[in-house]
Amino acid sequence: MTEDFRGFECIAVVGVGLIGGSLALALRRRGLVRRVVGVGRSRENLEVAQSLGILDAFSQDLAEGVWEADLVVVATPVGAIGPTVAAMREHLAPGTIVTDVGSVKGSVVRECEAALEGVGTFVGGHPIAGTERSGAGAAFAELFDGRLTVLTPTDRTAPEALAAVRALWEAAGARVALMDPDLHDRILAGVSHLPHMVAYALMDAVGAMEREDASDYLGFSAGGLRDFTRVAGSDPVMWRDIALANRAALLRALDANAGSLARLRRLVEQGDGPGLEALFAEARDRREALKRLEENKS
Repeated sequence: MTEDFRGFECIAVVGVGLIGGSLALALRRRGLVRRVVGVGRSRENLEVAQSLGILDAFSQDLAEGVWEADLVVVATPVGAIGPTVAAMREHLAPGTIVTDVGSVKGSVVRECEAALEGVGTFVGGHPIAGTERSGAGAAFAELFDGRLTVLTPTDRTAPEALAAVRALWEAAGARVALMDPDLHDRILAGVSHLPHMVAYALMDAVGAMEREDASDYLGFSAGGLRDFTRVAGSDPVMWRDIALANRAALLRALDANAGSLARLRRLVEQGDGPGLEALFAEARDRREALKRLEENKS
């Protein structure tokens, strides 16, 4: 964290869930924000956030919630980020910094930069952290400790705004990396978005086989199916938005996966035991490399 970072007078969090709420708590832990205002549609969730000390005040009206903020964190689903930023344009104080936490950056950054031109500065952000819980009640200050947050500046990003957002995430406990927005989307399509799509597709395939055989497949499943498809329990609306917003990169990743499945099918069809063993061994080695990487982070 930069030595001269003094925090923010007022932060507005639009979408006070796990990520937005945890960020507010993390900054409070460090004494780096004087006032936090929450904005959202659910009054019940906002009241929970205030009762937990996440918020000082809240509003269900976007204009009322952001007017006094020197930083706005947009923590809505990906499909709502651009429209939300466009809607707040006329209500921001001059020079306000706006950032987001979405897992798609290319199209979101371009849309938000255009919406804020001449008014404020947008800094794209993606904290790679989370749990299976959601809502303000799931927030906790330590969520980002040691986790990676990717910031995606462009040639339109004000250096002082980037420095402030970087310092904010470092203060929250995160490690920060800078990346081109479109490269971010290609990488995340492979390591995050594709696994979700495959998990959804596998459950769909199992359902199709159940219907074809009129049999209860799930009743015979062990831990493998449950563990492999854990992420298929994620919010369908959120993942619909991610799939559409990152369409080009996701299609590239899906094609790569389809190619791997076609290779696997061919080996099974041909009864190629050595080929199967080689494919499985290569995949196992890559999985072990992933485990070592995770262990080194902890």
